[in-house]
Amino acid sequence: MSRIGKAPIDIPSGVSVDVSKGNLVTVKGPKGELKQQVDRDIELNIEDGVINFKRPTDQPRHRAMHGLYRALVNNMIQGVSNGFVKEMELVGVGYRVNNNGQLLELTLGYSHPILFAIPDEVKLSTATEKGKNPSIRLESHDKQLLGQVAAKIRSFRKPEPYKGKGIIFKDEIIRRKAGKTAGKK
Repeated sequence: MSRIGKAPIDIPSGVSVDVSKGNLVTVKGPKGELKQQVDRDIELNIEDGVINFKRPTDQPRHRAMHGLYRALVNNMIQGVSNGFVKEMELVGVGYRVNNNGQLLELTLGYSHPILFAIPDEVKLSTATEKGKNPSIRLESHDKQLLGQVAAKIRSFRKPEPYKGKGIIFKDEIIRRKAGKTAGKK
């Protein structure tokens, strides 16, 4: 059996989980509400505040879906109870960031500033302190949406291996390469 798929999920207090017809899972909590359609072959059992997932056979497709949907529902429950946070830094001379509500303005060394509208489900804050790199903080209850927004912001200027400039996640380590060395004759 899948190690992830067979692990039970505890439902914390203040969170309600509802499974409707067609395996539509709805999770409500203090941070928001999320819905996820679960494959019709995967069976969900909710008993005594614990969710268990079962698969009908050991086919590769069923094994894959077993762990996948258990992980997705677990992320939904964590999101509506605690939420998720992504922090990013802009590393490079002259790189700046600021926000006006949900509109993110990035200055990344191009001939023009980049304006990016952040979805309403994601809470945005930026910080610029003297002596530190400008930073972006994203918070949301939806882990998938948060990761997608963070990946899109990072795609505007990916970190490069020679000088390490670009948009990086906090505590991320960039593999550095040595530059060219001039040969002597």
